[in-house]
Amino acid sequence: MPELGRAALDLLDPKLGERIVDVGCGDGALSLKIIDRGAEVVGVDNSPELIEAARAAGVYAELIDAGDMDYDRQFDAAFSNAALHWMLDKHRVAKAVFNAVRLGGRFAGEMGGEGNLARLRDALDTELVIRGYQPPLEASNWYASAADFAEVYEGAGFTHIDARLIDRPTPLPHGVSAWVTTFRRGWLDRAAVPDEERADIGRAVAERFGSDIADYVRLRFTMRKPA
Repeated sequence: MPELGRAALDLLDPKLGERIVDVGCGDGALSLKIIDRGAEVVGVDNSPELIEAARAAGVYAELIDAGDMDYDRQFDAAFSNAALHWMLDKHRVAKAVFNAVRLGGRFAGEMGGEGNLARLRDALDTELVIRGYQPPLEASNWYASAADFAEVYEGAGFTHIDARLIDRPTPLPHGVSAWVTTFRRGWLDRAAVPDEERADIGRAVAERFGSDIADYVRLRFTMRKPA
């Protein structure tokens, strides 16, 4: 993820002395790259395990849901990579980010976009149905179109929004089977799949999909808070 997040980091273009909030910082790997460019970073994530990892790596990180951020114009910029698509209360998150950056500040980053992993997710759901499981009816991710994303953040008050979908086929280093059992663990939980069946389902999905190159679609964005 840190290597794949390089494009998003370039969109942010952090400057020496800036104060930046990393929304959904995870283990802090990209936060450290921002720090390396001379900025001060506050990481935010709602995972205790990831916050512990970020702190252990040397990042100042706070355990908080992004929508609950209560920073009043404390940051020159906000950044997010591979996180916003997990935050289903998108309007509340957008407003919290808007409030966190100073007048004239910016928000830049990347998330899963419309069509992200469509073929791979379909292969998993097909396998679940064949085995008698009902895939969840409600989405676990917000994979937005550029227009829908812009509408949400315009509603929060941002201007000069540039949001673009980028096809990015991505090799899965540990294969499709591991992707199923790790990154779709919550999906399998909601489908009530027993733990002992998950590895076999992962292997079946890998065979059905026929490749270890995932059909990622990313949404990259920049925007400004009016001065």
